[in-house]
Amino acid sequence: MKVIERTGKTIEEAIGTAIKDLGVSREEVEIKVISEPTKGFLGFFGAKPARVEVVLKDGPSQKAGNLLKGVFKAMQLQVDMKITEGDHDLMINLEGNDLGILIGRRGETLDALQYLVNLSVNKNRDKRKKVVIDVEGYRKRREETLQKLALKLADKAKQRGRNVVLEPMSSQERRIIHTVLQGRDDIHTFSEGEEPCRKIVIAPKK
Repeated sequence: MKVIERTGKTIEEAIGTAIKDLGVSREEVEIKVISEPTKGFLGFFGAKPARVEVVLKDGPSQKAGNLLKGVFKAMQLQVDMKITEGDHDLMINLEGNDLGILIGRRGETLDALQYLVNLSVNKNRDKRKKVVIDVEGYRKRREETLQKLALKLADKAKQRGRNVVLEPMSSQERRIIHTVLQGRDDIHTFSEGEEPCRKIVIAPKK
């Protein structure tokens, strides 16, 4: 955590100087006014500038990393983290031994962890960053599995001439199914039910 003090003729001027010196935006700092400016006698003698203390907040990568380290410590897991931060997203890849517990049944634990980190990273931010957490390429493998499943069940729906209902899935996984089948002219897909039990239905076109 970096802390600096700056002065100025006004509080805003002092804040502006501090932000410029830190090279960050205003939303990335916390500001404490130490003293307001005084004009002094006749506007000259004894005049004092405004003084502010500006604290640089932890950035998205630091927030995410600190939160995850706390989780892993509580779970007694040794995990290597690789965090890649872009302008609009934060990609976090986790590696280690026996990390299946972090994935959970069909990725439910991983999705829950990702949701919590998203909340923490984007708290009090004007511009959101999308956080994606993966464990040793699990999400790519899961996506490929869902794509194959979608094609198989679409053929089944067409051959049998009746709807095929999939198991409940997260919105992200449902989107994968919808996307891979959206170009077909012999079936269509839609979702039904309420979260977290919302399901995809693959229906043959008549």
